[in-house]
Amino acid sequence: MALWDRVKESATQMQTQLVAKRNDLKSGAFRDASMAMCALVAAADGTIDPSERQRVAQLIATNEVLQHFDALDLRRRFEENVDKLTADFAFGKVSVLQEVAKAKKKPAEARAVVQIGIVIGGADGDFDKDEQAVVREACYALDLPPHEFDL
Repeated sequence: MALWDRVKESATQMQTQLVAKRNDLKSGAFRDASMAMCALVAAADGTIDPSERQRVAQLIATNEVLQHFDALDLRRRFEENVDKLTADFAFGKVSVLQEVAKAKKKPAEARAVVQIGIVIGGADGDFDKDEQAVVREACYALDLPPHEFDL
């Protein structure tokens, strides 16, 4: 199987698992951590162009798992995290990883946040090394072993 197909299959599997758990994923900590994760993956290479920002925002708005939350509120939280990362990536990443870490008290939510990162990263069919690296860092922030997610 080609790498492209494996990435798409993995992202699809993660999304299916998330949908199955979505009724357990309604907390504010999960919401905040998920939006931070989305911003982190979108800006993984240190920059984010407007089309990438729009694409991730669209994925957030249409993701079944996030339907419990107000779409405008999700968008605002995502944009705030992206702004932190684009202003100063290294400093912003520390702040955004603190947001991600909000979900570590509930292991199911923590795993779901990592899965969202993988879904967002793999949405374009290319879960690249920069995206994998920030999701791996998020695993550490959430006290989860990266190998659990093949990272």
